[in-house]
Amino acid sequence: MDVVTSSHLARNGSSTVRGSVASHHIWETALFWGLCVGLSWAPFWLGGTGLLPWGINAILFPGLLLVYEMSLVWRGQTEPVAVKWLAVPVTAMAAVLFWIWLQTATWVPGSLQNPIWQMAAEVIHVPVHGRISVNPDATMLALLRLLTAGSVFWLSLQLCRDARRAIQLLKVIAFVVVGYTVWAFLSAMVLPDRTLWFPNPGASAALSSTFYNRNSYATYSGIGLILMIAVCLQHYREEAARAGVPFRHRLASILETTGRSGAVMIGSIVILAVGLLGTGSRGGFISTAFGLFVFAALSARSKQQRGEQRLTIAAVALLLVALFTAFGNEVLGNLEINGVQDQSRLDVWKAAINSIVTAPSLGFGYGTFEDIFPMFRTHLVAPLTNHWAMAHDAYLEVLQGLGVVFGALLIGAAAWVSWLCLKGATTRETNLTVPRAAFSVSMLVGLHSLVDFSMQIQGITITVMAILGAGTAQAFSSRVRTSE
Repeated sequence: MDVVTSSHLARNGSSTVRGSVASHHIWETALFWGLCVGLSWAPFWLGGTGLLPWGINAILFPGLLLVYEMSLVWRGQTEPVAVKWLAVPVTAMAAVLFWIWLQTATWVPGSLQNPIWQMAAEVIHVPVHGRISVNPDATMLALLRLLTAGSVFWLSLQLCRDARRAIQLLKVIAFVVVGYTVWAFLSAMVLPDRTLWFPNPGASAALSSTFYNRNSYATYSGIGLILMIAVCLQHYREEAARAGVPFRHRLASILETTGRSGAVMIGSIVILAVGLLGTGSRGGFISTAFGLFVFAALSARSKQQRGEQRLTIAAVALLLVALFTAFGNEVLGNLEINGVQDQSRLDVWKAAINSIVTAPSLGFGYGTFEDIFPMFRTHLVAPLTNHWAMAHDAYLEVLQGLGVVFGALLIGAAAWVSWLCLKGATTRETNLTVPRAAFSVSMLVGLHSLVDFSMQIQGITITVMAILGAGTAQAFSSRVRTSE
């Protein structure tokens, strides 16, 4: 009787464990595809610009994260990646978020308040509550966007500790970018002077998809190109491994793969490359080329399957060279006419630097460049009728808004996460594709942020944060218990 009872309890216990695991898998799978749907939507509305997409994203992504955290509590489980593994960037971000909130507070000492508030009170002869930020509403909106991006990173970090799910995220994003590139081709033919249904005279000159600015779309297209090449190489490596024969005999396997599933990925690479070149963006092309160079360098240093790596990298390189030769006239023409230097941007950067020097400790308020720039604009910034809402340098805007200390903390937190991806890409023995791709993407957007504002377009920011989250999750060895 005791034996029967013990056996019965064991079976029940085993069933309970299997049920718990299944429930865990269902929850995470549902949330993962919710994240993917959100990433598919994010660039749609003018690249994710405006109050409508900001509001939707501020509900959608933090909402998914809240449901995920609540599900962990309900299931009695811990996060796959504990906070302590990212203690430095998390602490830096917490300090930055507190500082941004403090910039909007009315109870800060008068010595910290921006002088513009006292000047406004003297003009209108009415007491005014002073703040550090010159535009608290803009600062709060920027804080909301930063929190949204942070929630995407953290959710992707937790969900993509599973290696299969991480590579699936890269595939989803890559094919989503292909979809937006196809949209770019169709809209150029059907509605050449519009972005979606909004008038945009610049849309007729170059491809821009659903982005109002072609340079921003070039960054997005470049991200998709890196990811598609990454997952394509991963796919060929898996097929070659299944062949189980010496490398010199695997050519047939490679050709067979190309004729089947590989053809879709190679065709997608062609579409993305042509879409990128069709933007005519100098910065987008150079930044993507740099990102691809970084990815190729990381891939070539692998000690495993080095022959396959070199063969596939050479094939991709030849394909890209051929595409540039055939479709690169727009980029070459733009480089020939305008060069790589833009005098107007240089003058804007000088004005932005002057604003940073004026308030190096406190800043003018996160997200207030548009309000501050007219105060420092000189006659050198031509034409004077142009409206500059952004500095075309994300780093300068961060330092101008937050001050040098907290601006450096925000930039440093992003750099730390990128470094973790690089560390994983160079030290792990398996599952290298995701950290390699994530670091390469960070190099692309990091370089482009020196000359443009792509990372201030929320559709791109959210996409990059999801990729970095997956890359960071896979930067740690599978033998390490990151949940503790």
